[in-house]
Amino acid sequence: MAVSAADTNIVVRLLTRDDQEQFLKAQAFFSTNEVFLTDTVLLETKWVLCFAYSFSRQDTVGAFRLLIGLPNVLVADPERIQLALEWHEKGVDFGDALHLAACQDFGKMATFDKAFIRRAKGLGRCMVSEP
Repeated sequence: MAVSAADTNIVVRLLTRDDQEQFLKAQAFFSTNEVFLTDTVLLETKWVLCFAYSFSRQDTVGAFRLLIGLPNVLVADPERIQLALEWHEKGVDFGDALHLAACQDFGKMATFDKAFIRRAKGLGRCMVSEP
């Protein structure tokens, strides 16, 4: 099986089935390839699913877990993505959760986002605070 990366629109078609022709092409793509999903594709897909398709946080997390759980789907750092999904489930914005998961080897992450600071308290090894 060849390894190919997928753009956001391929993932969205697969998960929403809103265009039958494109869904079938996306399904065939996922069926015949090892599919690499970048963090940025996941981030953009989350945004599209929530704001264009009204997916809930739980629906999106569930869809992502199923998707990245497929044996032919690859991500750069599965543990980081799983952490981000776990923290997103706990209320952290998905983008912020990805940032925080990527910063676990650092002592501190600086932000002016008070909601992020509050929601990230006690998550992981990296403390989120104002500079």
